[in-house]
Amino acid sequence: MLQTIRNAFKVKDLRGRFLYVLLMLVVIRFGSNLPIPGVNSGYFGDLFNKMANNDAFGWFNTMTGGSFEQLSIFALSITPYITSSIIIQLLTVAIPALEEMQKDGEEGRKKMTMYTRWMTIGLALIESLAMAVGFGGNGLLIGFAEAGVIRKLADIMICVVAMTAGSALLMWIGEQITDKGIGNGISLVLLFNILSSIPQDFMTLYERFLMGKSVAAMVVYAILIVAVLLVLVGFTVVLQAAERRIPVQYSRRVQGRGLVGGQQSQIPLKVNTANVMPVIFASSLLTMPVIIGQILKVDYGTVAGKILLTLNSGSWCKPDAPIYSIGLLIYILLLYFFAYFYTSISFNPLEVANNMKKQGGFIPGIRPGKPTSDYLDGILTYIIFIGATGLLIIALVPIIVSGVFNVGRISFMGTSLLIIVGVVIETLKSIDSQMIVRNYKGFLEN
Repeated sequence: MLQTIRNAFKVKDLRGRFLYVLLMLVVIRFGSNLPIPGVNSGYFGDLFNKMANNDAFGWFNTMTGGSFEQLSIFALSITPYITSSIIIQLLTVAIPALEEMQKDGEEGRKKMTMYTRWMTIGLALIESLAMAVGFGGNGLLIGFAEAGVIRKLADIMICVVAMTAGSALLMWIGEQITDKGIGNGISLVLLFNILSSIPQDFMTLYERFLMGKSVAAMVVYAILIVAVLLVLVGFTVVLQAAERRIPVQYSRRVQGRGLVGGQQSQIPLKVNTANVMPVIFASSLLTMPVIIGQILKVDYGTVAGKILLTLNSGSWCKPDAPIYSIGLLIYILLLYFFAYFYTSISFNPLEVANNMKKQGGFIPGIRPGKPTSDYLDGILTYIIFIGATGLLIIALVPIIVSGVFNVGRISFMGTSLLIIVGVVIETLKSIDSQMIVRNYKGFLEN
């Protein structure tokens, strides 16, 4: 990785692209600490500290790089864009017109991008308006309770416009990094937000495991922490890169006056076919009722409160309350379900088999058409299970550590680690491809 970056800096054009990305990241951190006018920037921080098992908000705050807790203009970050992208992707499967548009080359992709942008703005408006109206009178907006109607409307408008504009600006920055930087703009914005929380995470680990211990104990704990992190990172890299390659043979056929075909190729099926989406879907489904319950101040001594504690990952794996770990079993089942569900809507074995048949391709030993589709579907069934199990292992480690040792959320583990490794790998591939293109250009010019 370091060698790739070092080589990239030797190329003038790529060096300029790197500097452009760094400049954009500085703008992001500046906006993440720029408060919204008339808003109590410590409101959510105080609110979360008062809530029991506030892990439900931890993931969202990590995605925003701490901007949500500080209530800066980037409080919503790029989460509306991510949500709208997922919604558009799901609608593409359900609505034939969108599916045709997606296949309509560059023009279709431009329209899909436009729809995603408009949906991002709409979601940002809805989320910011819900926050301003729902929390405005409870201390979020300074002087809101005593203000007149016009002043209240003005305060709400300022809050909504600031957060919506901030989300739109981050979306634009992400697209600019893709076009003028090193690619993967939105992913790099998300990666930078997650990485910005790492210093605080290491401080948390230090206070929990090292502070106040003897030198020998500190060394042992430090070695164990580093070893666990290295194993997790290595396992995540292997999981993200692992794939099953299906051999494909193309038959020779007459085209014009000559023979074409007779080539061999492969269909690479990723072991982690759904990437990080099953974890996000499962976590979001369980987190939503917990957030609503905490906003409505549900009493945790009631039956409804006990159910919410069961769904809250902050209550799992605690030795003094093992009953709440039932929610962990629900989480595991949801993760496997969404792994199969997301793969089923993103990869169509029948379509792949039909395309192979049209091009004269076949899998050795398997007849073209429906038998090929069934063969691919069977391989996917156990590949998805292996990938989902790998995701589960990565997701469980921070949950178990948090519950058993009462550490709290570590933002660079679990889902965040999957995102970090995935974005880094894709970015390095993008840099390599850009270097190869420039090498070819230089060769042709000479």
